[in-house]
Amino acid sequence: MGISISNISKSYKNVKALQDISFEVKPNELFGLIGPDGAGKTTLFRILTTLLFPDHGTATVAGFDVVGDYKEIRKNVGYMPGRFSLYQDLTVEENLNFFATIFGTTIDENYDLIKDIYVQIEPFKDRRAGKLSGGMKQKLALSCALIHKPKVLFLDEPTTGVDPVSRKEFWEMLKRLQQKGITILVSTPYMDEAALCDRVALIQDGRILQIDTPKAIVKHYPKPIYNVRSDNMYQLITNLKDYEFNHSVYPFGEFVHYTDSRTDFNPTELQHYLESKNLKNIEIHETDATIEDTFMELAK
Repeated sequence: MGISISNISKSYKNVKALQDISFEVKPNELFGLIGPDGAGKTTLFRILTTLLFPDHGTATVAGFDVVGDYKEIRKNVGYMPGRFSLYQDLTVEENLNFFATIFGTTIDENYDLIKDIYVQIEPFKDRRAGKLSGGMKQKLALSCALIHKPKVLFLDEPTTGVDPVSRKEFWEMLKRLQQKGITILVSTPYMDEAALCDRVALIQDGRILQIDTPKAIVKHYPKPIYNVRSDNMYQLITNLKDYEFNHSVYPFGEFVHYTDSRTDFNPTELQHYLESKNLKNIEIHETDATIEDTFMELAK
């Protein structure tokens, strides 16, 4: 079962955390909510998991209303918050048994669902949760969120602060869970993780900027993008921002992503301009747009 959200709004004093949010997550879909800190991702998750009431609008999760059917929703969803929130003074096994007991089940009853994850943390089952590495904490938290076999799984920035290897393993685990019929809504500030989702919603300042498949979002980027590099990257960024025809200038790894305001842009002209600023070893070549480029363009 999926998720349906219609005109959800939420404010804290004078801050509008969510502004008329509407979208649907299809059953068995891996849906990404992509945006920076403060975009409204956690507020939306808390509403959908019945930890907060919306000011306006309606939402259903697995067919249940987030206000009227909150007890049923809590039985049918798993929630992994961004901050590690398990009992750090309990062992791995004690945490799992505790959450299983709360939901009236056992580790053995739903072991098939978590076995791919649990085999990685089982060697540390007698270690206190607070002593685990970041990646192991993440796997334990996911196991606890799955122990009651939820229909919908909410993961709020699950890979923040986790090493690249553990991040890759985590997304592989999500794909396997999706194959078992679980609808997954995951939020992340990492734009590269968006490509791993079936569809994504780009969110900024409590508003949805765009919803589509990752490929479709990138495909419709409106301008050619160029990788630009030189021997002095700080000066390069400054000079590009001062260039009268620049449309956008963003650092991107070892390059700067540059777009021009003209339709007849000539890279040679830009090179001559940068050489006039005494920059050396200049490199300019066209590159493919990314989700991050699209997000920066929409958020301007």
